[in-house]
Amino acid sequence: MTSIFRTAMGDAEFERLHPELQRRFSVGLASGEMCVGRGVMDHIWHGRAFVKPFLALGGLRNILLPRTGRDVPFTIENVPYLDSYGRETVTFVRTFALPGGPRRFDATMVHSPERDCVLDYLGTHQHLASDLHPTAQPDGSLLITSGEHRFREGPVDMRVPDLVAGRAEVRESFDERTGRFRIDVRVVNRRFGPLFGYRGSFTATYADVGSHGVRAGLRPVREEVRA
Repeated sequence: MTSIFRTAMGDAEFERLHPELQRRFSVGLASGEMCVGRGVMDHIWHGRAFVKPFLALGGLRNILLPRTGRDVPFTIENVPYLDSYGRETVTFVRTFALPGGPRRFDATMVHSPERDCVLDYLGTHQHLASDLHPTAQPDGSLLITSGEHRFREGPVDMRVPDLVAGRAEVRESFDERTGRFRIDVRVVNRRFGPLFGYRGSFTATYADVGSHGVRAGLRPVREEVRA
């Protein structure tokens, strides 16, 4: 068994990543490790004013970020577990300590053999499923781009039209000079332009997942089996 990112990328591609990124994205049941990153987001930004109601709506289920800020303390928790359908799953739960109270941006990720990618379920109820395509860059950094998005709720199963969908681009690297991971996230709509994003840096610590388990409140409230 290998991690979901190594499986999606293949051994040769995965091993082009910086060694610190290889360890971070090897978090899984095979490694037995969990990872907690702590740092600061230099800037959390939004696009034009009309996107704010959509971000606020997504924020009700810990999807997207409805607020902006600078120098915001940040935590990301990557913990592997088997979901209720027996799939290896890794949490990507990001908490931003914004003025007025913390805000979360939740995701849980699995590998999808059917779609040949990392499948990213967003929010507390996994209403949105996005295809993620990770690739190693020449400098050893990781680039993750999103593909198709699908909305699932009860009998509803629909592809999100490109007109309203956002294309996510995540760049993560390791700065050997500072010993910190750097991350830059941008979500852009092909017609309306930039929607939101954030950038900053963090350090990572690892622990044995068997000893710590998955803390209460980290797993989604509802799990979705449809890819």
